[in-house]
Amino acid sequence: MTGPVVLDDPDDPRLADYTSLTDVELRRRREPAEGLFIAEGEKVIRRAVGAGYAMRSMLLSAKWLGPLRDVVEAATAPVYLVDPALAERVTGYHVHRGALASMARKPLPDAGGLLAGARRVAVFEDIVDHANIGAAFRNAAALGVDAVLLTPRCADPFYRRSVKVSMGAVLQVPWTRTAGGPGDVADLRAAGFTVAALCLSERAITLDALAERDEPRLALVFGTEGAGLTAATLAAADVHVRIPMDAGVDSLNVAAASAVAFYATRPRTR
Repeated sequence: MTGPVVLDDPDDPRLADYTSLTDVELRRRREPAEGLFIAEGEKVIRRAVGAGYAMRSMLLSAKWLGPLRDVVEAATAPVYLVDPALAERVTGYHVHRGALASMARKPLPDAGGLLAGARRVAVFEDIVDHANIGAAFRNAAALGVDAVLLTPRCADPFYRRSVKVSMGAVLQVPWTRTAGGPGDVADLRAAGFTVAALCLSERAITLDALAERDEPRLALVFGTEGAGLTAATLAAADVHVRIPMDAGVDSLNVAAASAVAFYATRPRTR
């Protein structure tokens, strides 16, 4: 590393990784196709580097050279220094954290490998909101979930907003994508998991009742707030589970529900 390179042209091709970060549809297609994701802010950049993700480049305003000096000095990728106004023109928003890094994705692991040593697994079916996915990963990291499985329609955990909301937890919790549907349930059951679907069905037991079982291996399956889990997934699950609620409230945001469920069902015995 020869030191930061000052750039003053928003059309400089070296800034291509950072263009139009607010264009969700563009970035959702482009980032997985090009094998990159954007880490925003000092804490998330450090977590990405610490998790072993290779850096493609960094984009910094001058005030972050000090706080990120060790990262900059260790970087083998180029570090670009720009003023805040130029960063805003390139990205499409005010980069108030002043530090961005373009990181290279790793290949997604095989689901079987993730399940091999896991005791608690979260499965998210068709959750398309990036903030919800990010918050759910943060909950998973904080509350002892060993792995996360996402169906094909789920939002990208490595989209900038997901990474930001998760505070980098998407870089820590092992995850992969699956085919979705009853096949996922069959695979989980074959790996020794009890599969619990969070829903409001008539045969649902309470979360407290599930927690009392202290299942040795448990997979919690969450669906969308509106439609919930698919009929096929519900039919394949071992047990239906509801969170008891008061005041006429029938459901929680999926991120909030995951936090409650993860905490209640954390393993009580080793």
